[in-house]
Amino acid sequence: MSTLTFRAATLADIPALITLVTSAYRGDASRAGWTTEADMLDGARIDATGLQADIERPRSTVLLAERDGQLLACAHVADDHGKGYFGMFSVDPAQQGGGIGKQVMDAAEAHAAREWGVAVMQMTVIDIRDELIAFYERRGYQRTGIKKPFPYGDERFGIPKRDDLRFEVLEKPLAAHA
Repeated sequence: MSTLTFRAATLADIPALITLVTSAYRGDASRAGWTTEADMLDGARIDATGLQADIERPRSTVLLAERDGQLLACAHVADDHGKGYFGMFSVDPAQQGGGIGKQVMDAAEAHAAREWGVAVMQMTVIDIRDELIAFYERRGYQRTGIKKPFPYGDERFGIPKRDDLRFEVLEKPLAAHA
């Protein structure tokens, strides 16, 4: 099996990114992997307008992981007021559990430290996602105890199927990368 290659997304990648991110989190296709939010949320996980903004924003990169030209995973990394931001982390459900996610996280952390000199990476996770939080904790992230409300009524984040959703901020110190 060939190695993963990483590159920054362009506007031409938006349709493939929407397909990938949706398959990892929403609908029946997402149930093939363990990152599904299908029991918590309906609706879109990402849209073209939001992706375009992330791609075009300064100090922001949508990082793609490909093997032999096939998109397998992605993550959005950015400089968020001097701290790294890690989000939109998606791995093709059929490829989950094979180490691709860990490679993407390593590449995203290295990118943020190298490109923007950030010393800390943060992310927000729906706080009832115990298995996902445990995955991040195994990768060095820690729960901060900081909770943020879920944006009920804003369908850009999905259509909630339950009323107890909120985000928790996780954080990890980054090693310096040359």
